[in-house]
Amino acid sequence: MENGIIRVGLIGAGANTRLRHIPGLREQEGVEIVAVANRSRASGEAVAAEYEIPTVYDNWMELMEADDIDAVCVGTWPYMHRTLVLSALENDKHVLTEARMAMDAQEAHEMLDASRQFPHLVTQIVPAPSTLQVDRTIQDLIADGYLGQLLALKLRVSDGHGRADRADTFMNTDGPLHWRHNRLLSGYNIMGMGIWYETLMRYLGPATKVMAMTRVFTNQRKDENGVLQGVTVPDHVSVICEFAAGVQADLSWSTVTGLQAGAELMIFGSDGTIKVEGPPFDKVSVGKNGDKELKDHPIADDKRGKWQVEEDFINSIRGAPVTLTPFDVGVQYMEFTEAVTRSSQTGQMVYLPL
Repeated sequence: MENGIIRVGLIGAGANTRLRHIPGLREQEGVEIVAVANRSRASGEAVAAEYEIPTVYDNWMELMEADDIDAVCVGTWPYMHRTLVLSALENDKHVLTEARMAMDAQEAHEMLDASRQFPHLVTQIVPAPSTLQVDRTIQDLIADGYLGQLLALKLRVSDGHGRADRADTFMNTDGPLHWRHNRLLSGYNIMGMGIWYETLMRYLGPATKVMAMTRVFTNQRKDENGVLQGVTVPDHVSVICEFAAGVQADLSWSTVTGLQAGAELMIFGSDGTIKVEGPPFDKVSVGKNGDKELKDHPIADDKRGKWQVEEDFINSIRGAPVTLTPFDVGVQYMEFTEAVTRSSQTGQMVYLPL
């Protein structure tokens, strides 16, 4: 860094990078977005022109080797995350990588091991965003004993073609082949499963054992050339798991459950119950033993979180610890996602950590 200026390069400036990361980074004092490298020179030039980014590189390797870049923001699909993170570290650059962390648990462990060899560099994953407004309140309720003994958890997510606010989630055989449907690009990641598991870990810590059944109902889709391709990434998942905190959990994700929109999370204890649903996930409902129904629980302004990924990344470069989301947490959610597939393939319970 020269004169305290942090210079950032973008690799894979996709939708979330343009929507969130570019404006978020530009809001930070002393930060400049100085370069971009996309899958093609043409797309890189288009992003550079739209956002007035001075340098376009033909490929990501040239950007990584540039001496005038301090940090990189990785917005590619998961299949490139390990390669790009390791290259960033080897080129003495801080790195913020899009979720999902990696293709599988082994890649995630390699990324974590590499990060520990460069402790002066920040390694951060874009965190699970949906429940940021209510996370602190739920954590405090659990820590203060509102639930009593933790017993059970139920999560139902209707992942409408990648959007939790979509109700039109009937099986869509005519939909295009998205990268999330392509195991070569997404690995063991399924829908928003790992992201939701990251959220649950904020409340309960990690799971210890996983039992899963999955189905691929929409088993073929047309690619960008109109050619039918086989799909092996499930579109309907049921998981029973146990957390180290003693909670037994019933989790489900689906893109084929028509007219079931959004997500609902309930945490049950011996003395009380907590419920969150959305989107937007901006309120918490609670009830005690003896209550007839759940009621809204007030959320203090100073406990209502928000999206501040870019601010946190820059602050961490300047010395603050990474809280959302460090690589060790990413490893845990990649182990969970892989455990779901292993269990569904074998019919056996899978114990965590792998």
